[in-house]
Amino acid sequence: MQRIGKDPMSKYLIIESRDPYESRDAQYVYDLASALKRNGSEVTIFLVQNGVVPTRRNAEACGLGYVIEAGVTVLADNFSLRERAIGKNELIDGVRAASLSYVVDALEQGAKTIWH
Repeated sequence: MQRIGKDPMSKYLIIESRDPYESRDAQYVYDLASALKRNGSEVTIFLVQNGVVPTRRNAEACGLGYVIEAGVTVLADNFSLRERAIGKNELIDGVRAASLSYVVDALEQGAKTIWH
């Protein structure tokens, strides 16, 4: 039996919609993304809705920093950022704003996807 994420060719897209300050489940997603990356997979977390809240530069630490340090690509939905008045210049280092079309492209390319 093969361990999840052990295939170095695996590409994972994890879509996180929950605010980690309100839901402890978000931490599980951060841990999963980091573990998959450590196992050699290409991993992207795409933050949507309240999942973008911790991307603000002055936000209290919530665990997103160690995900970035692990080498996981972290993207934040443009629309969700605008709805929460978070400017692109306010994003913490390691987070990039992106269009939801990124998700569509990743699905089309066969990324293994988890929506939380």
